[in-house]
Amino acid sequence: MPVDYSGTWDIVSNDNFEGYMCALGINFATRKIANVLKPQKVIKQEGDHFTIDTLTTFKNYTVSFTTGEEFEEVTKGMDNRSCQTLVNWDNDKLVCVQRGEKKNRGWSHWIEGDELHLELTCEDQVCKQIYRKTV
Repeated sequence: MPVDYSGTWDIVSNDNFEGYMCALGINFATRKIANVLKPQKVIKQEGDHFTIDTLTTFKNYTVSFTTGEEFEEVTKGMDNRSCQTLVNWDNDKLVCVQRGEKKNRGWSHWIEGDELHLELTCEDQVCKQIYRKTV
């Protein structure tokens, strides 16, 4: 049985978010606002089906998916692009590949102790975020 990602997670570190947003082509003003936000992730998992809400005081983003099933994702609230998204299990890690106009785009989620790790990639940029589960 895969690990349970369900819960509410608050960000505690955010390394190279600026570089990641530049690779996505996000404009200067939005990048400056996004860099000061403290996102919270609310993850609902039922077996292999996930709903991930990323909540901030500026914009919110929701994505729902079932692992192993490709779907069209419109990244509203981020860079507003369409891509073909596929999330698969790699042991207890969730690995996402997003095929579209940006190369090498995707993310990986995994849990270590009470921390949720998120590694975001786009082109040659990697952003590493860590979230801590709220009590």
